[in-house]
Amino acid sequence: MGETSSWFMYFIVFWAIIMVLAMSVGGFFMFRKFLKVLPMRDGKSKLDWQNYWVDRSRSMWGDDAKALLDELVSPVPSAFRDIAKHSIAAKIGQVAIEQGAEAVTREHCIEGYIRATPSRDYRSLVNFLNRKGIDYSAYEHLLNK
Repeated sequence: MGETSSWFMYFIVFWAIIMVLAMSVGGFFMFRKFLKVLPMRDGKSKLDWQNYWVDRSRSMWGDDAKALLDELVSPVPSAFRDIAKHSIAAKIGQVAIEQGAEAVTREHCIEGYIRATPSRDYRSLVNFLNRKGIDYSAYEHLLNK
């Protein structure tokens, strides 16, 4: 009987550790989302600006640009792909609008993709662009910041 109760105690401790780790990971992502909702100095949050640029550029997206966006977000894990697609589309729309374009082009997609990617991920971004045969030479200066 003593052996069964010690096994059960170890099982409970193991399960408690797993639960604490799972709640920590979930809490980390919830906190990051909370930070995106906090207003910046201009009174709008990062999510407000993303929604603004996506809504403002919605009519500028053609089928080719949408297909390229889908291709660019393909390396993102499927659980996070929709969020990444929204933030990258916002940056692409911002680039296109600020350049005075009438439609989102391949060049806008590449530049916006690079600008939307955090610098810690530049190595995997460059590997992905090279694997897909996408020429990013005009935007290498963005990668050297």
